[in-house]
Amino acid sequence: MVELAIELKADAGDCLYRQIYEYIKNEIKEGKLQRNEKLPSTRSLADYLQVARSTVDTAYGQLLAEGYIEARPYRGYYICDIEGLLDISSLKESSYNKTENDSDSAREEKKDPYRYDFSPHAISMKDFPFATWKKITKDILVDANSEMFALGDAQGDLSLRETICRYLHSARGVNATPSQIIIGAGTDYLLMLLEKVLGRGISVAMDNPTYKRAYQVFQSFAYDINLLPMDESGMDMQALYESDAKVAYVMPSHQYPTGIVMPIGRRMELLKWAEQEEDRYLIEDDYDSEFRYKGKPIPALQASDRQGKVIYMGTFSKSIAPAIRVGYLVLPENLLDKYKKNCGCYASTVSRIDQRILDEFIRDGYFERYLNKMRKVYKDKHDFLLEKLSCFEDKFMISGANAGLYVLFTSKSKITAEELIRAAEEEKIKIYRVDKVFSDFEEYDEKYRYTILLGYGALSKEEIGEGIEMLRKAWNRYL
Repeated sequence: MVELAIELKADAGDCLYRQIYEYIKNEIKEGKLQRNEKLPSTRSLADYLQVARSTVDTAYGQLLAEGYIEARPYRGYYICDIEGLLDISSLKESSYNKTENDSDSAREEKKDPYRYDFSPHAISMKDFPFATWKKITKDILVDANSEMFALGDAQGDLSLRETICRYLHSARGVNATPSQIIIGAGTDYLLMLLEKVLGRGISVAMDNPTYKRAYQVFQSFAYDINLLPMDESGMDMQALYESDAKVAYVMPSHQYPTGIVMPIGRRMELLKWAEQEEDRYLIEDDYDSEFRYKGKPIPALQASDRQGKVIYMGTFSKSIAPAIRVGYLVLPENLLDKYKKNCGCYASTVSRIDQRILDEFIRDGYFERYLNKMRKVYKDKHDFLLEKLSCFEDKFMISGANAGLYVLFTSKSKITAEELIRAAEEEKIKIYRVDKVFSDFEEYDEKYRYTILLGYGALSKEEIGEGIEMLRKAWNRYL
């Protein structure tokens, strides 16, 4: 077992757990801690450093989530084997980001026959700062000039692109210039632009299961789609190498629908795959990374890219509101000429007034304050949901927790998702099955036939509690 000579500084400004986390991570990256070396137990390290054991637990938990260490049952924590680890120490690792709206997630209160809808896509608008948004809108319209009503830059207004650029770097470690950013109305439109840049009929790799909307969009491009199996770290690399894919669509920070957070080792493997051929690229859909409830947000895959192989995508649909319909694309510099040549005829699909409102909302700090508030709101709901689900722990397995706005609920006794959904509908409760994202897929992990998604974003704690109690009664005959 290695000894860790960590010198904590009480006045350093960083949390104690962060100092422990940064020290161990840097030791691994510099090769001072080798693979398979055992770390001290959380209890012994806490005693040595004279800190609470929970402080060490949090630091180890963050290292575990990012794939620097692994937990071996009954043996302790060990250093992972990370091939080709890049030096990303200069990147800021902070908070927040993106997501994409699914039109099926909107709740129509008057027409909805369900009493409670556990949608994995829906978000809460109860705490949205409507007064602030209204004030910014009013001030902009009062000061508006004729230029604001002109067509504008096809990539989006420069001021908003500069603001997004700063936000992505501070929050996700993304390295980009405003010239690399393209603003568009939603992910569908941005993927359409990508088809013009990457070409028609190419071969693309996707996780199985994956995000159905993206799958359908790629289908419409006549792409040759390779549905690849997943392991506990994400997309299976052997299957990727055996495929003829030129592009891989991935969600490293929180894969939908499995909830897997891709560790640093697998991220490096993906970058290595992309770097082996000139026309290979990774599309990173960073759809809800701002909502992480244990440790801090994990840096984007693009933050580790040094060869211009990652095409980064995000939207403000979940972090602000679905109706805003503002997304962004960060193109590698080596694809900008193709974009200008093949997409120069397309005008921006986002109103310049909406761009200006969003720009000021972010620049003036309202977005950061709102996001911090919503993290606390969603964490409270997340923890409450897990508490209520504890009554099922003998019969169901919970996964995908500690991030996003939903959890996966898998029957240990192989009660099918269809049976669970049918019973829930009798109580006017709407829940979702994982294989709804598959379209016509047949080959995927068998366990997902017995898995449902339980979203909590749009529900209050009272609704969550009542809904889970009604599900318990609905499923009683199966349990």
